[in-house]
Amino acid sequence: MTLNIGGKIDEAWAFKPVRVAVLTISDTRDEESDTSGHLLAGRVTDAGHELADKKMVKDDVAEIQAQIRAWVASRTVEAIVTTGGTGLTGRDVTPEAVRPLFDKEIDGFSVIFHLVSYQSVGLSTLQSRALAGIVGGVFVFCLPGSNGAVRDGWDKVIAAQLDSRHRPCNMVELMPRLLEA
Repeated sequence: MTLNIGGKIDEAWAFKPVRVAVLTISDTRDEESDTSGHLLAGRVTDAGHELADKKMVKDDVAEIQAQIRAWVASRTVEAIVTTGGTGLTGRDVTPEAVRPLFDKEIDGFSVIFHLVSYQSVGLSTLQSRALAGIVGGVFVFCLPGSNGAVRDGWDKVIAAQLDSRHRPCNMVELMPRLLEA
């Protein structure tokens, strides 16, 4: 089965870099062993975006929420991508931490992530609770902690939607209107 992500990059449109923060959520990794966080940060900058910040927190609801709230409050971050803590074990608390912060959940993100993940890992994608939403006008994407999941999530889903040249539409063009009343 071949997956076509749909849409296309229209080179006639200007590329607008997005300020993206990367958050690794893990009890077992440190800065040196944070391969998925480093991979994600590299993907962000390779795509032409600005890496606004990169942090690591433990699998702790309060720590995860505090970091996301701080970035949203700073008004220097336009998108946050997390890696880790989306699994099914007792310590995996990313969805429990992030979902209550959402002003709006992007339901389709999970659907599309699982579609592309299925191409890589088959039914094992069921073990992920990847999710996305908007917090205070900032897009938040939560990916599993494996390098493969980061590649699938960024390369096949997030990168196109954070590219202002992607047609027929993209999330960058929505950014100025996310806080409309």
